[in-house]
Amino acid sequence: MIIRASVFPAWPRTAASFALLSLGLLLSGCADIGENVSTAFADPAKYELYDCKQLETERKTLANRAAELQGLMAKAETGVAGSVVSELAYRNDYVAVRGQTHFAEEAWRKNRCHESPPAPPAADSKLGPPGKPAGRAKPAKPAQLVKPATMSSKSGAGAY
Repeated sequence: MIIRASVFPAWPRTAASFALLSLGLLLSGCADIGENVSTAFADPAKYELYDCKQLETERKTLANRAAELQGLMAKAETGVAGSVVSELAYRNDYVAVRGQTHFAEEAWRKNRCHESPPAPPAADSKLGPPGKPAGRAKPAKPAQLVKPATMSSKSGAGAY
């Protein structure tokens, strides 16, 4: 018995096509979510009790870590299957650091913190007063040699 395809109604094929198309659209939307869920991997209350000095050091640490992870991701992407390695090895850490940075910045604004001015350069002891050259420094004394202890004939005074 031969059954022709035209005997079956067209609606199951149409429904299957529509289901596959909608599934594709839904999954394509998930590709863009990665940057928006970065706060899901961070504790929103972590920085509530930090003062401005603590927040400043934490912000610098997080910025350095994010830059380090971006560099590692870029380096991993240059190799064979690099994008897969980059995603598996570094992406979760990078997203977590971005979430922590978001909450640290939020606490920074909430506390109305300001960047501290850079530290003044340390005074160099070799330099004299401004405009005058420094005097000649004395050379350091050479270290004196210490004679090794000799073994004594007394009992219990052996070198260990």
